[in-house]
Amino acid sequence: MQLRMPDAQRDFTVPPYEQLMAAVEAVRAAWDCRPQVALVLGTGLGDVAREIEVESILPYEQIPYLPSSTAVSHVGQLVCGRLCGVPVVAMEGRLHAYEGYPLWQTTLPIRVFRAIGAETLILCSAVGGLNPLYRAGDVMLVDDHICLMGDNPLIGLNDPRLGPTHLDMCDAYDRVLAEEAMQVALRDRIPLHRGVLAALRGPNLETRSEYRLLRRIGADAVGMSMPPETIVARHCGMKVLGFAVVTNVCLPDRLGPVGIDEIVGNANRAQPYLKQLLLALLQRWSQTPQPQGASVVSLV
Repeated sequence: MQLRMPDAQRDFTVPPYEQLMAAVEAVRAAWDCRPQVALVLGTGLGDVAREIEVESILPYEQIPYLPSSTAVSHVGQLVCGRLCGVPVVAMEGRLHAYEGYPLWQTTLPIRVFRAIGAETLILCSAVGGLNPLYRAGDVMLVDDHICLMGDNPLIGLNDPRLGPTHLDMCDAYDRVLAEEAMQVALRDRIPLHRGVLAALRGPNLETRSEYRLLRRIGADAVGMSMPPETIVARHCGMKVLGFAVVTNVCLPDRLGPVGIDEIVGNANRAQPYLKQLLLALLQRWSQTPQPQGASVVSLV
């Protein structure tokens, strides 16, 4: 797969830190603001980006070392601006390992978000539901994950400027933010499950036996993306809040074929609930005083 970027930016022998600094410079040149929150919007979940008061839009091709997004319904651009008065930067379309990119590269935007000042990361992803109580169109708060992708974005010689060598993951998803999300959902009567997300590399969906195995080891849903992003976010010190939209039900004994159109359609059905929840959270955060003297993160 050919990356649509200038030849000089296809040289992935450049060390990760230098790649990060080049990407950060490009984003800062287009949008000189410190975001409070960063968002990653997955399959069929781009409507949230329409609510942003846009100050700048950057296609991934304009950011050094970011590959193109090739997944269906993923636009492939950063949307920068304000949402409910909160400065935000959002990925309208994420990058996946199944597109042929290494995990350290698909998660580079997360490091960019932290470098320009974001402290909180909200991840939204389309998933298959393993819990028999889940239905297509439901939303699940991610309480924890099981990463079975056979890879890790932190593999390799660690650069201490990026984070610690041995990252503790006991609180992968921030418990305070999770409780706040549950309280908002209860207050506003937004249906919200809470469960464990398993992740495989994809791009194919799983077999009946694989679904049985995943359920037996404790997974409530299965996807192809979120855990690597969470790992990198925690590696660079961000708080993570994750939401998974159930786009197909994966009950082994009642399994039928599912296509991408159905997956995107069910994600669209869930968007109003997810959007209502995200906007309520951001509205709440907009009323919370921010620490004085906060500055853009320095990784030098």
